[in-house]
Amino acid sequence: MVRLIFALLVTLIPALATAQVYAPQRPPDTINLSGPRLGVTFLSSGIREKLHDDINADVSAAITQFGWQKEKRFLSSPDGFTGVTEFVFLLGGMEQGVVLPSFNWLVGARTAKGIEFAIGPNVTPAGLAMAVAGGVTFRTGNLNIPVNLALVPSKSGMRVSLLAGFNARTR
Repeated sequence: MVRLIFALLVTLIPALATAQVYAPQRPPDTINLSGPRLGVTFLSSGIREKLHDDINADVSAAITQFGWQKEKRFLSSPDGFTGVTEFVFLLGGMEQGVVLPSFNWLVGARTAKGIEFAIGPNVTPAGLAMAVAGGVTFRTGNLNIPVNLALVPSKSGMRVSLLAGFNARTR
């Protein structure tokens, strides 16, 4: 799994370095940046065993994710640094005939260039944990395209998610 994460980072970093990133134009104090999310989550063997033991769900090491992120930006500064709070609801594993809900509440910050970091609680059938996420938001006109990597360590094992989505700047 470490090799897979390393390969993803090696693939994404050059693309992110050359891409045009999100650059706000002195936004108002609160902006709604909600929208759909999709991606993949990699599950450690301990997480898969816990899912099997607790809810009789047999899933592979990778599951797809589909859901919605409700995000509000607040505390904007003139230089573009902002605070964000996000509620992320995902349904995972549907391609394998199971539904694994995931709820996350993240609080963090985003820079003027769209680099973002957040942390908060994660609730799934595998239990309660803390999620740590980071990523970048690309912007084209009023369309934002966030790409995030989330790590969710717990006593049962590790979950690593790569999610992307889109939203439009609305007030």
